[in-house]
Amino acid sequence: MTCGGCSGAVERVLKRLDGVKSYDVKLDTQTADVVTGETLDYDTVLKTIKKTGKAVNSGEADGEPKSID
Repeated sequence: MTCGGCSGAVERVLKRLDGVKSYDVKLDTQTADVVTGETLDYDTVLKTIKKTGKAVNSGEADGEPKSID
């Protein structure tokens, strides 16, 4: 995410994703912290963010590194 439009695209898809309790998209660090309910899994969040066309360089769930493939 290199601009406000990029971070805005990620925010928009997270806002519409059922099961997202909260999110914090930070343009300066190019990160998105997402808190979900038990019914929403990591892979669904990852796929949703990737659909925006933005690169995902790393992932983590519950403090554990996760695959981004």
